[in-house]
Amino acid sequence: MDIGVRLKLVRERFGLSQRELAKRAGVTNASISLIEQNRVSPSVSSLTKLLESIPITLSEFFAFDEPPRVNPHIFRPDNQPAFLSSDGLRFLVIGASAPNRQMRMLRELYAPGAHTGDEPIVHKEGEECGFVVRGTIELTIDGQANILSAGDGYYFPSTLPHRFRNIGPEEAEIISANTPASF
Repeated sequence: MDIGVRLKLVRERFGLSQRELAKRAGVTNASISLIEQNRVSPSVSSLTKLLESIPITLSEFFAFDEPPRVNPHIFRPDNQPAFLSSDGLRFLVIGASAPNRQMRMLRELYAPGAHTGDEPIVHKEGEECGFVVRGTIELTIDGQANILSAGDGYYFPSTLPHRFRNIGPEEAEIISANTPASF
């Protein structure tokens, strides 16, 4: 299910009009409409901010209304809900439907030039860690830019403003986890 269809489903299940969601999130009604029509793809930071006003977490958003699984412990590619942005960023959520999750696990794929958004991501609590599987990523944490290549890892408090960007000529891949799972 794509982002727009999923957002509309979640919004309606929470009993919110487009206008009410826009007001809560501090965006225009037209922005919500364009996202729901899949005419605009929000950045990760924008989608996170939008979902906080519902309130629902990014992981809950991707697992929302998913049917029960035959084996709840195995997550094959077709059981990894994906966030797809128009600028070439894909987040595949591993274990989104797992009950009582304590962490969020992601497989992050960045096309050349793809990034998590113009605004840094900041969470209210938690930690984030991961490693670069392939490619070259610029990770900015609390205003300090760092260049990471395959094999490099990171670990930081999620309360610090952070942003990821692929600065290489090829697709970059990161495997990451963060706590709590509620982001």
